Parts: sequence; C-alpha cells; structure tokens
Amino acid sequence: MVRRAENGADLLDREKSKHVGALAELWPFLRPYRKLLTAAVLALVITASVALMLPLAVRRVVDNFSAENGAILDQYFAAAVLIAALLAVGTGLRYLLVTRLGERVVADIRKAVFDRVIGMSPAFFERLMTGEVLSRITTDTTLILSVIGSSVSIALRNLLILIGGMGLMMLTSAKLTGLVLLIVPLVIVPILTLGRRMRVLSRENQDWIAQSSGNASEALLSVQTVQAFTHERESRARFGDVTERSHDAARRRVNTRALMTVIVIFLVFTGIVGVLWIGARDVRAGGMTAGSLVQFVIYAVMVAGAVAALSEIWGELQRAAGATERLVELLQAEDPVRDPARPSPVPRPVRGEIAFEDVQFAYPSRPGIPALDHVSLTIRPGETVALVGPSGAGKTSVIQLIQRFYDPDAGRITLDGVSLADMARHEFRRDLALVPQDPVIFAASARDNIRFGRLDATDAEIEAAAHAANAHDFICRLPDGYDTYVGERGVMLSGGQKQRIAIARAILRDAPVLLLDEATSALDAESERAVQSAVEAMARTRTTIIVAHRLATVKKADRIVVMDQGRIVAQGTHDSLVAENGLYARLARLQFTDGEAA
Repeated sequence: MVRRAENGADLLDREKSKHVGALAELWPFLRPYRKLLTAAVLALVITASVALMLPLAVRRVVDNFSAENGAILDQYFAAAVLIAALLAVGTGLRYLLVTRLGERVVADIRKAVFDRVIGMSPAFFERLMTGEVLSRITTDTTLILSVIGSSVSIALRNLLILIGGMGLMMLTSAKLTGLVLLIVPLVIVPILTLGRRMRVLSRENQDWIAQSSGNASEALLSVQTVQAFTHERESRARFGDVTERSHDAARRRVNTRALMTVIVIFLVFTGIVGVLWIGARDVRAGGMTAGSLVQFVIYAVMVAGAVAALSEIWGELQRAAGATERLVELLQAEDPVRDPARPSPVPRPVRGEIAFEDVQFAYPSRPGIPALDHVSLTIRPGETVALVGPSGAGKTSVIQLIQRFYDPDAGRITLDGVSLADMARHEFRRDLALVPQDPVIFAASARDNIRFGRLDATDAEIEAAAHAANAHDFICRLPDGYDTYVGERGVMLSGGQKQRIAIARAILRDAPVLLLDEATSALDAESERAVQSAVEAMARTRTTIIVAHRLATVKKADRIVVMDQGRIVAQGTHDSLVAENGLYARLARLQFTDGEAA
C-alpha cells in the first residue's frame, strides 16, 4: 500500500506506533552481545543501589553532629566519600558498557538494513524513494543509538531508584510516604495523555524528515538538470516546504514535551515542599529525628527526579519505537522478485540461448499499460540480435526482464532452457554484461570503475578492456591517468567518456551474454565506429542483444527485431526489413538517405 503525502511524494503506508513495545524488535540485534548487555545491567544495578545508600550515610552524619566522639562522625564522612567513589566508578563503567553496546548494535542494524535493500529489485524502489531509505539508515538508527546508548540505561536506573527510593521512604516514614503517593495519580495522568500525543507527533516528524531527505537527494543528484532548466527557485521552495512541515511537526512535539515536563515537575516538587512542611512539624514535635527527615527528603528528591527523568525519556523511547518500526519494515519488506527456496543450478558452460515464451509484462507503477504484450522470441547462442522501434515499444523492458529485475505477469523467460525464475539471480547475472543507456560511474578512480566489471582483474586486463572500448587515450590524458578520481557520478567526465568506461567494464566482465542498451548513443561518430568494431569483435563469441534507436549501429546484426507498443511486429535482416516497407523501413527512411536505405 502507498499513501500520497500532501506534497505529492510517495511514502509507504505505515501503521502508527502503539507503544514502546516495538523496541523488543531490537532483541535479535542485542542477542549476540548478551555478555556485554549483562555486564551493563549489573553495572546499572550496582550504581542504583549505591546511590540509594548515600542518604543513609547522610542521615548518620546529621544525627551525629552533636556526638561527643568525633571519630564516629569522621567514619560516617569517610563512608559517604567511599559511597560517592563507588557511585562515580560504577556510573563510568555503566556509560562505557552501554555506549559500546549501542554503537555495536546500531552498526549491525545499519549493515542489516543496507544488506537487505541493496538486493531489492527495481520494483521495490518504485514504491519507496532512495532518499527515504537513506534517512532510515541514518536518522532512525541515530535515534536508536541514543536510546540504547543512553536513554534505556538511564530509564532503568531511574526506575530502580524510583522503586528502591519508594521502599526506603516507606521505611523512613510511612506517614510522609502516604502523602507523597497521593501526588502520583496527578503526575501519571499528564504523562499518559500528553505521551500519546507526543508519539503521534514524533512519527509525523520522522516521516517528514525522511521525505525531506528524499527530496534533497533527488534534487542534488539531478543538480545539472535543475540548473539547466532554471528550477533552482522551485527546488528550494519544494525543499523548504517539506522542511518547514518537518519543523512544524517537531515544534508541536517539543511544545507538548515541554508542557508535560512543566506539569510533572511542578506537581512533583510542589508535593515535596508540602511533605517537607509536614515533616518539619513532626521534627519539632519529636516524632522523627532531623537526620530521618533529611534522609526522607533526599529519597523524595531522588524519586521525584526519577519520575521527571522517566517522563522525558518516555518521549525518547516512543520516538525510538517509531524508528525501530520503520527499520523493521525495511528488514521484513518482501521483494516482489524473489529467488526460489531451492534454486536450479545455472547450466555450465552457459551457451547464451535466451527465450521469451508468450511473455506479458506491465510495470508495477502502471499496471494497466502493458510494456510487453504476448512476446515470444528465441535468441540463439552466439547470435547478435538488435531490438529497434519507437520509444516505449518495450525494448528496454526486454533487457530488464533478461536480468530479472522484474518478473513477467505471464509466460516465462529461459536461459539455456532453464527458467530465470528457477535460478538464483546472483548466479545467472554473473553471465550477463550490461552497458546501460545512462551509464553509472562511481565516485572512484577510472581504474576502479572499469574493474567493477570483474573485481579480480589485473591492471593489464583493465587497460586492454579500455583499449577495446576506445577509452585508453582519454584516460591517459586525465591528471592521474587510470588513478584519476572521476567525481560523484563521473562529474569530471563527458557523456561519451562515461559510456566508454561503461563499455570497457562490460568488455572486462567477459560474460557469455552481452546486453547493450543504447550503448553508443553519447559517442561521436569516430568513437562510435571504434566502439562498434570492439562490440562486433566481442559479439563473435557471445550472445549479444542490442537496443538502439540509431539504426546505423545495428545494420550488421544477425537479426533485427522490430517492436511497437510492446509487441514484435517484424524481424529479419536490415535489407529484408527495408524491402518489407513496414515500420522498420519508415524508421530507416528517417535516418538514412534513400540511397543508403536501399
């Protein structure tokens, strides 16, 4: 399910967080570090226990101010110092353990989420913006780090102090404790009421932050197009609008939390003042010692501080619960394209026979518009087949389905007689080499971009592939040659240079099936001829499928398949198709002179 946000961006429809119990989903990530977790809990219990001992020492000191034996008073002061030292060491140890645990768990979560989404098919990313995924990996995991590394331990510590403090208050003075308990319902009501409001606002805030990240990512990745069409102002306005919506949600959340904090602290400390007034009257009447009153007041302050801290941390836990839900959604998301439970082995050696058997397919984002309509096509091993036709004819869809980025709605696609759906995707994709229409260049060196085709390739093999793709000369002219950093998305390279590096990458892969999707569209005539020669040399020993609008690049193909509106309307050689005077002949007349077309 997808819901449309107010500014038109697509976000996954998410169930709102009901309670902090969603944090239990983090247990699988905590389980491997049970020893570290146990040590952190022990340190937490020890520090809370030591903190509860401190008022007992203070009581002894106060009650022995007038004692004739000063040595006893010195001993009590020494005990107080020792307790303070234990508290300091224990607190430092607790911080060390929980922070290490939090950093380790969040690193594991980030890796798990990335491992999950990097293998998702393009159909998954039709439903979710890449920028939102990045926001989940960064913003949401930062929230979880804050909770595991700080909030949870502080919450548990304050919970122990609350319980222990209340018990010791009862032992110190049941009367005064009873008065304190009368205040508790007044404190809990605003926590529950405003806490529910905070949970909703926190989720809304995080959703808008994710949308803001997706908006910025899309604009920055297309910054040249934005500037070329002078859309800077519109992009700024759109990003500003989303950011302001995020800020408004955050402001409402902060206001609610501030109001809750004011109410809770006022009620708590007003109650303490009232109880202290009654206790002072009991001391004057001889009903309790001054030390006992001081001890009770310290416990009351500790309990009040624990309640206030828990009320604040509750909001953080709710935010982290929402973040956990979103990350778990990604971890549990079902890929529309899945590998079989028991995949069939890829036939070895791969001959490269590809068959489409009555394939019907429509993209998930536009299910009513067929991209391929009853397509049946067999490509023989070692054959070079060109797919031509007008835009939207279904040519690139054929390339996408061969790589099993999508599954057909009906029919099947086979490689050497085995259905692609029966094999593991990463296994048969090793036998495919792709040169896309819009080549992807990574923020690395030219050498590393070519080596992406085969990571174990030697430098000599990389340079040989660059020679074959007519890329060697321009790479050598770069400042550091093959080791030149080409910038994010290859910003330092021209369109033709990017395509030649992508072709060199495919040549280096040396796969039995070569897929060329408008691979020479950005090349000048001289480079295109050189690359065409390299492609023809490669095609002699492998199955090659070429998608092209420029018919000059496919005239020598063994077979040309003409597509229109998702169907195969004709196939044959260049000359036979021109002689038929059909769609291909019309396309040829638009691109060639009459003499060349004949």
